[in-house]
Amino acid sequence: MSAQLDQAPAKPLTFRRYKDGDDKPLAWQQEIFDADHTHKCPTYIQSTPPCQGSCPSGEDIRGYLNIVRGVEKPPAGMPWQEYAWRRLTEANPLPSVMGRVCPAPCESGCNRNQVEDFVGINSVEHFLGEWAIEKSLAFHKPKELTGKTVAVIGGGPAGLSVAYQLALKGHSVTLFDEREELGGMMRYGIPGFRTPRAVLDAEIQRILDLGVQTRMKCRIGTDITLDQIKADFNAVFLGLGAQSGRPLPVEGSDAPNVVTATAFLKAFNDGRMQHVGKRVVVVGGGDTSIDVATVARRLGHIDKIHESDRPENAIAGFAAHDAASLSRRQGAEVTLTSIFDIEKMQASKHEVEHALGEGITIRGSMAPVAVIRDAGGRATALRIARCEAKMIGGRLDVKVIPGTEEDIEADLIVSAIGQAVDFTGLEVLNNGKGIIAADKNYQVQGQTGMFVGGDVVRPHLLTTAIGHGAIAADGIDRHLRSEALEKRPKIDVHGFDLMRKMVEKGLKVTQIEEPTWGTDSSTGAIHNYDNRSDRYVIPHNELFLGHFNYTPRNRRKIVSLTAEEALSNFEERLIPLLEAQAQAEAKRCMSCGQCFECDNCVVYCPQTAVFKVPKSKSTTGRYVDTDYSKCIGCHICKDVCPTGYIQMGLGE
Repeated sequence: MSAQLDQAPAKPLTFRRYKDGDDKPLAWQQEIFDADHTHKCPTYIQSTPPCQGSCPSGEDIRGYLNIVRGVEKPPAGMPWQEYAWRRLTEANPLPSVMGRVCPAPCESGCNRNQVEDFVGINSVEHFLGEWAIEKSLAFHKPKELTGKTVAVIGGGPAGLSVAYQLALKGHSVTLFDEREELGGMMRYGIPGFRTPRAVLDAEIQRILDLGVQTRMKCRIGTDITLDQIKADFNAVFLGLGAQSGRPLPVEGSDAPNVVTATAFLKAFNDGRMQHVGKRVVVVGGGDTSIDVATVARRLGHIDKIHESDRPENAIAGFAAHDAASLSRRQGAEVTLTSIFDIEKMQASKHEVEHALGEGITIRGSMAPVAVIRDAGGRATALRIARCEAKMIGGRLDVKVIPGTEEDIEADLIVSAIGQAVDFTGLEVLNNGKGIIAADKNYQVQGQTGMFVGGDVVRPHLLTTAIGHGAIAADGIDRHLRSEALEKRPKIDVHGFDLMRKMVEKGLKVTQIEEPTWGTDSSTGAIHNYDNRSDRYVIPHNELFLGHFNYTPRNRRKIVSLTAEEALSNFEERLIPLLEAQAQAEAKRCMSCGQCFECDNCVVYCPQTAVFKVPKSKSTTGRYVDTDYSKCIGCHICKDVCPTGYIQMGLGE
């Protein structure tokens, strides 16, 4: 949304006795004789909450939670659910998928953990995504096209994210993918009972409806050269993904029935693999290893197996299992080993709990030592040993304890210890470390107009790839407009935009000058307002936690299965929150770093210096102001501000 800005004339600085952020008290002997007032007065500082600072896709989490809870009102005629969804999807166009599978690092960072438990951000995101699909919401197409063309190579989360952002900016995007369907690891690396295909298809189609073109079953470097792509398009984005699994680094791992997790999950998601062996051993510890183990538990095994029915043949693509054999399916014994203790495994805790509940055995602090093979070369067991694993200087150090070796019998061994990029036909892009080197704007080093994102930069979370796509899209847009690529903010997230709220309300907007000038004469903000969201994450010790009562989290219902119930059960287990539950959960948000209109500062100010902004001029972010002629700098407003929005400074 755009707004007409009136440029405020620059003013000379006035003299200040204190600098911004100077909050050290005087010696106590002096303080006790001058304790009721200071030379500092309230300033209104918008900061980034730690949930957003921890979100790799940079969602405006505080923003959409404030909408759900009713603090920030939607424009006239728009349901709050839609307004919250549109705020959310400014950063992430796949909320229903990510609300299911994201491990939610935002919740680990949530300041509410200091009170009782984090806010269920992921569950609110899940609710909004489902509501949007149910209501068939669509993204708004740009009014004009720029005439610029961009090739996006790879239809996974990074590629879909950059295609979405660029299409919104008016550029013509063509997605290239070597698979039959878009989605990347969301489709081929995560089982359908975690990402229902109807949901994934709906959120992908919404992106395509912006005018994004596709060329499927087309591999760059084989079916078409990268040079041809560069000649045909104004810019290129490489979202190749890391869809090649890493084999076990032990002797005997080249046995035919020792496979990678990515190959295993692709064979399952393609429908080629219908059953596994009686005994399956998975080596890993992350979410992917849990996915493999739970899939194996559901597939089970069949007694009378022919050579062509072995699961490794289906995984390798030699043959597909006959679905008729499902009637003879029985449970499989599944064991997952990790070099870390179970408590320290990277997999989501609730996923580990459900795997254990389904009868999957998890062995922590165990390292693979060798694959035991029979005379024909097939693996019959995995030899493991107790180990101690820890990070030293950013590198993983694993020490095997001699004399603790044991063998776990196995018909199929799956390596889920990491992924790698397949550079076949694109070897020139490999920086020698199996990735593509890029700058802070995700522009490939030495390649103007070529950008990159996702696992090909750094194998990580799906939400990380989405964030890469949004940042790269900004860089591509500037490149296409022949503008210099700017330095990215220290805290690179989507934040609350005060100017947009004022435009929505029809208020006159003037440009806010640099913070050093203050905002006392600007209609763009209240007195002494500063948006520091691009450089400051507000910690819990800046909040008044005493304001918040103990409020238990509204948890999504998760269907728990026993070992017997898991067999052949491919139904979704995660049930979204109801509307009232989503609103109640959003109300647990402490709105760190932004006013949520609690009135504490107005009520407790002994000088009546802090007052509410008149309704005709107020918006979210412009709720209270200060009459500095009355203020004595007693700090009470800061002390009782639950969110840390009020700081003290700018005194004369």
